[in-house]
Amino acid sequence: MHKSYMKKLLLVSALLSSLFTYNAKAQENKPQASVVKSVSGLQIGPLGAWAYHEFKLTDAIALRAEAGLNAGFWFGSQYDDLGYVFTPVIAAEPRWYYNLNKRVQKGRDIKGNSGNFISLKVSYRPDWFVLNNDDLKWNGMSMAEPEIHDAIAIVPTWGIRRTLGKHFDYEAGFGLGYAYTFKYKQNGYTYKGDGSLSANLHLRIGYHF
Repeated sequence: MHKSYMKKLLLVSALLSSLFTYNAKAQENKPQASVVKSVSGLQIGPLGAWAYHEFKLTDAIALRAEAGLNAGFWFGSQYDDLGYVFTPVIAAEPRWYYNLNKRVQKGRDIKGNSGNFISLKVSYRPDWFVLNNDDLKWNGMSMAEPEIHDAIAIVPTWGIRRTLGKHFDYEAGFGLGYAYTFKYKQNGYTYKGDGSLSANLHLRIGYHF
C-alpha cells in the first residue's frame, strides 16, 4: 500500500514537473512586446507642427520630449479674413503603451511604437513670441495682436499611434486636464495667475527617422 502510494505520488510529481517545464518554455518562446529603444520624428496637424523624441523607460513605457508650435484659428461670417496664431510650446509626456502584447499575439505590427497609449502630457507655453497674420480684420477694423502669457498644462490623454509603411505615422487622441496661466504685468497692472480646464485634441500625421 505504501509502495503504491509512493508510485502515484512520483507519477503526479513527474506530470506536474513536465507541465511547469512546458509552460516555462512556452513563455520563453513567446514574443516579448516592447516599445522601441528610441524614435524621433516630425509631425503636423490642424493645431500645429512639432518635433519629438521618444525613448524607452520600460517595455511598455516611453518618455516623449516635444517642441513645436501650437496653432489657433478663428473664422466665421462676421470675419472678413481667416485669422491664425502660432505660439511656441515645450512638452514632456510619459506614455504607457498598454496593448503591445495583445497586438503581437494577434499578429499585428508594433514597430515605431504602434499601439494604444495612456499618457500624462505636461506642456509649457512661454510668451517668447507670437506668429499671426498681420491683416486680421473684424467688421472692417484691424484686430489687436493676440496676447499670450506664460502657462503650463497637465492633461491626461488617451490615444492611438500607428505606423504607415516604413517611416510615416499618424496619431489621434483626446484628453481633459488643467491649465494655469502665470501672473503677468500689462499696461502698468499686475494680473494674478488663473487656472482653467484644458483639452488636448490630438490629431497628427508625421515622419519618423
